[in-house]
Amino acid sequence: MRRTVFNEDHEAFRETLRAFIEAEVVPVYDEWFAAGQAPRDFYYKLGELGVFGINVPEEFGGAGLETHKFEAIQYEETARAGVTFGGSGVHVLLALPYIKMLATDEQKKRFLPKFVSGEEMWAIAMTEPGTGSDLAGMKSTAKLSEDGTHYVLNGAKTFITGGVHADKVIVCARTAAPTAEDRRFGISLFAVDTRSEGYSVGRKLDKLGLRTSDTAELAFVDVKVPVEDLLGEENKGFSYLGANLPSERWGIAFGAYAQAKAAVRFAQQYVQERTVFGKPVAAFQNTKFELAACQAEVDAAEAVADRALEALDAGELTAAEAASAKLFCTEVAHRVIDRCLQLHGGYGYMNEYPIARLYADNRVNRIYGGTSEVMKMIIAKNMGL
Repeated sequence: MRRTVFNEDHEAFRETLRAFIEAEVVPVYDEWFAAGQAPRDFYYKLGELGVFGINVPEEFGGAGLETHKFEAIQYEETARAGVTFGGSGVHVLLALPYIKMLATDEQKKRFLPKFVSGEEMWAIAMTEPGTGSDLAGMKSTAKLSEDGTHYVLNGAKTFITGGVHADKVIVCARTAAPTAEDRRFGISLFAVDTRSEGYSVGRKLDKLGLRTSDTAELAFVDVKVPVEDLLGEENKGFSYLGANLPSERWGIAFGAYAQAKAAVRFAQQYVQERTVFGKPVAAFQNTKFELAACQAEVDAAEAVADRALEALDAGELTAAEAASAKLFCTEVAHRVIDRCLQLHGGYGYMNEYPIARLYADNRVNRIYGGTSEVMKMIIAKNMGL
């Protein structure tokens, strides 16, 4: 089946990115994996490459494009090479939409040039210990000072991707108590400088997968946040978070599809090279049938991911459609990667093989951005059930 989602400009970017990955990431990726994070200076290289500024207006140093297709290519190319770009994904896919949607012109002038260059890396802090997907249950607070010049932030966050290296964090906190009619009321968003007094990074969390992506616990003790760093309006944060969930879930869906596609590639290479009982593993009928079935699932996931990408770029991707794409692509990736690891035999369980890392990295896709169970609830509600 011929893909139509990418044009010549996208493919030229793909070639550039593939060469960059081969030169700058693959040779040192084992070091990143052992360290549990990518080095901070790597993000400057991504800034120089221009990947942070693709969707940033030209007046702030970006390319001024309005498309997620270059992000899609990054998902495909990093998965193809069996690597990740550390915690940089949250910088563009999660943080940037909030800055573009909510920041004032003055804030954009302060934030975006350093965002594009990688001088300031961004993360977003939503999840709190004990709340999980229930964002309305968050307990962190931001109280306006008596003189009205700043908010005083207190609380804790966990599972914050990019939290170790972040220079700025979009923190969700309560500026008012929830009402009896609406427990989602009272949440606001703030651009918090990580150098602020009272801001601290706790544990760098020891994860099953995504080992090169720094994930941390954060704590805020009487952190002063200038009123100029409120993003959007007070108490409307929950609606802002909901507005960006479709793009976040598309990213997870597309990334999962890309991982499944890469898994088939890794398995196909392995079974053609590996010999058992005097002949290549690829010669056995079971191997052919397994890979054929996996390829068929990847083809279907690619179609779903591409359709969601086109809808997202057109501004038409609904919450239910994004949930459906995420549910389908992540479940496909789960099945395909597991079967491709099986074809590697015992070596598939060794971290020196990319399929093992891919297996661990993929597992979280059915959890973060809303669990598969939450996706089913969204889809069912849209069906009128």
